[in-house]
Amino acid sequence: MRETKRQKVKKLPVFDYRCGFEGYDSQQLMVQTTKLRNLITKRGTFEMLIPLCCTTNPVRYKQFRELMKGISSKTLARRLKELEKDGILERQAYNEIPPRVEYKMTKKGQELVESIITLFQWMIKWS
Repeated sequence: MRETKRQKVKKLPVFDYRCGFEGYDSQQLMVQTTKLRNLITKRGTFEMLIPLCCTTNPVRYKQFRELMKGISSKTLARRLKELEKDGILERQAYNEIPPRVEYKMTKKGQELVESIITLFQWMIKWS
C-alpha cells in the first residue's frame, strides 16, 4: 500500500525523561559525590557488589576470589577494606582453622545496591 501526501505518517514517540537533578548546580553535585564516585569506579568495586546483590547471606572472601578472576588478591583485599571503611560492607572474622572471613552489606550498602539494580537490569536488557 502506497502512502499518499494526505495520509499522516506515524512518528515514533519521543522519549521524554526529566533528570531527577534538574535545577541542581552540576559543579556542586560533582563535589558532593566525589568520594563515593571514586570508590565505586575503582577497578573491581562494581564487580564486588554483584555477589552481594544476589543474596542476603554473607559472602566469603573465597567466593569473591572465585568470581573476580582478573583482579589480584591485593586489589581485592584493598577494595574490601575500602568498602568496609566507607560503611558499605561489614566484615566478620571467625577464629577458626582455616580462617573464615565473611562480608555482608550494611544498611548504607543495601541502599547502594538498591540504587544500582536498575542499572544492572538495563545492562542485562542491552547486553
